[in-house]
Amino acid sequence: MTETPAKPAKPDSANAIADFGIDTTSMSTGEAIKDYFARLKDGQLGSVPAVLGVIVLAILFSSLSSDFFTLRNIANLLAQGAGQTIIAMGIVFVLLLGEIDLSAGTASGVAASLMALHYVRNGNLLGSMGGGVFVTFIAVLAIAVILALLQRIWAGAAVSLIGIIVILIGAPQNAWLEMVIAITTGTAIGCITGFLVSKIGMPSFVVTLALFIVWQGVILQFIGEGGTLPISTSDTLNAVANGNLSVLGSWIMFIAAAGGYALIALGQHFTRLKRGLVVQPTPIVLFKVGVVVVISAVATYLLTINRSSSQLVVIDGVPYVVPIVLVLLFAGTYVLNRTRYGRHLYAVGGNQEAARRAGINVAKLRTSVFVISSTFAAIGAIVYSSKIGSVNPQSGGLNTLLFAVGAAVIGGTSLFGGKGRIIDAVIGGAVLAIVNNGLGLLQQTAAVVNIVTGLVLLLAATVDALSRRRAAASAR
Repeated sequence: MTETPAKPAKPDSANAIADFGIDTTSMSTGEAIKDYFARLKDGQLGSVPAVLGVIVLAILFSSLSSDFFTLRNIANLLAQGAGQTIIAMGIVFVLLLGEIDLSAGTASGVAASLMALHYVRNGNLLGSMGGGVFVTFIAVLAIAVILALLQRIWAGAAVSLIGIIVILIGAPQNAWLEMVIAITTGTAIGCITGFLVSKIGMPSFVVTLALFIVWQGVILQFIGEGGTLPISTSDTLNAVANGNLSVLGSWIMFIAAAGGYALIALGQHFTRLKRGLVVQPTPIVLFKVGVVVVISAVATYLLTINRSSSQLVVIDGVPYVVPIVLVLLFAGTYVLNRTRYGRHLYAVGGNQEAARRAGINVAKLRTSVFVISSTFAAIGAIVYSSKIGSVNPQSGGLNTLLFAVGAAVIGGTSLFGGKGRIIDAVIGGAVLAIVNNGLGLLQQTAAVVNIVTGLVLLLAATVDALSRRRAAASAR
């Protein structure tokens, strides 16, 4: 008599949790709130100082200037800070490894100058640059492709190769094509920077400082001293930072962004709750989601009101820069929080030697963050150039770098590596945009703006250093 084999028992989630030693200890709402304040006391401040800074600055400037809280100024403020905020979002990846990218500003200037040159010269880069410079430039892009292939940065090699093809084709001016040229140029620059830092072993401070000067010279070569390349005559390029979604499009964006965030946050929470894993208390999760949805709804409503000072013109809708920043924010947050690549970045930033011994390809990771940083810098350059309507030899200069690095650090990203989020750059960018906008409304000089911005950055770095010291002391 043949015995019927017994059916395999269904996986018991409780046994699996016990076997793998998964922590299932969740806190009540009261305990979670106490734990949050305890972590603040221990120096784990995150972006709290920057958020408080945004609130304080908003109250200060609204009390000093009646124009600060007008709808027109708020929309202008969003566009004003978007370009530097995007550059800062890319620099967060570099800072997570404890490195620095001082060339991000001028790299964005090179990308912007090529975009503008292609547009103004109707795609004739060979005639604009001259034979020698053009051949040298193509050779540099080709070297970037080779270096990316050597390091197995496949995406960097592919994007840089697209840039070479687009430039060699010599297609006439097209706004979308010009933006592709800018982004691919930024990626190629990142491949070169990453190779010098990770493979040659040069300190990132030295490499990027040298490249900062080199790219400044390249911008001068492309544009010429005192030259200006206008791009505001292109409706598409001009609309990147100065255009707005329709009212219907604004509400569709709100539903997609806020609704998507709510679905993901609540879906992850209840899925983990069902599996018996550690979660935040449900009331806290619902409160966070509610705050984001309500603030987003109020902001969308305000931005869909006509903010034109003329009765003959209607200006309403969410500025295009908002969905651009949101897409980059969601993508960057997903990469850092939900992918193996992101986990490896935090691991290397926390302890590089331990990460190397665990089998993580540290050199490849170090190259990749510079590729991301320069690519984001190019996207920021498109937004920034669109806002001011032209590209000149000062594009991507010292202030751009100062504000971009400052935004990342002010938001809470650590200069010592291993700690930071993409949202930190957005919050820090908001602080600097408010400082610039508010002081501009008060008709302060550039000297005052630089002094205040520098002091804000110094304060953020001091808070970061003190909080790390406090956290280290609490861990003992």
